[in-house]
Amino acid sequence: MEDCIFCKIARREIKSEMIYENDNFFSILDREPEVPGHSLIISKKHFETALDLPNSLGQEFFNCVKNTTLKLMKKYKASGFNLLHNGFADGEQIIPHFHIHVLPRKKNDGKIKFIKK
Repeated sequence: MEDCIFCKIARREIKSEMIYENDNFFSILDREPEVPGHSLIISKKHFETALDLPNSLGQEFFNCVKNTTLKLMKKYKASGFNLLHNGFADGEQIIPHFHIHVLPRKKNDGKIKFIKK
């Protein structure tokens, strides 16, 4: 997609500091972080949501999730993390290009609990 901001970042048309990268995914810091270290894992190819990702990319995707999250937890001294994917407009997806949010978390960081007991 020519006008997609994440496609432009993947093509290196927009500069961004990579946290981690493999053949099909990369991670960068979010421009409007919810918590320190809030990052995005983005597919290099244009897929709209997680439902569009080929199953064959699953292992490589989780490799990027794991390596990104471990780096962020160490750097930001986090004791936990959240992974979040917003799918489609009604799921609050703003950019229609597959990405997930990684939020390094600390005890009592004041952020909303995503799952209630």
